[in-house]
Amino acid sequence: MRKQNGFSMLEVLVTMMIVSFGLLGIAGIIANGLKANSSSYARSQASWFANDIIDSMRANRVTAELPAKPYDLLPTASAPSGTTVASTDLSNWRAALASALPSGTGGVAVDTTTKKVTVIVQWDDSRAAGGVSTQQFTVETRL
Repeated sequence: MRKQNGFSMLEVLVTMMIVSFGLLGIAGIIANGLKANSSSYARSQASWFANDIIDSMRANRVTAELPAKPYDLLPTASAPSGTTVASTDLSNWRAALASALPSGTGGVAVDTTTKKVTVIVQWDDSRAAGGVSTQQFTVETRL
């Protein structure tokens, strides 16, 4: 009888293949985790920005409650230009959205009779979704 020493080449190749599949699986899990983390960060930023414009409106409550609705802004409209506090708040808010979120934009709707404010923040979350995916975060509150 001949005594066997070491591993055969076939055993080494099979072991390397099993380990490589395991490492590919781990890499896939890490990639999905990074995508989810990016999406979660964007949602957190959207929440912060929505509350930021609401706080600005509460600081300027008398103007925000005017029947002229100086804080009304559609998400598709361009940022207002002007020197009023409301225009400055909205244009600064829109600029911050655009710089912090991919394709970030937002809108505000004010109902002066009920003092209900609806804030919408939109951004492109295609990296996490794997395609074009516009995400939207909406906050409703009262002044």
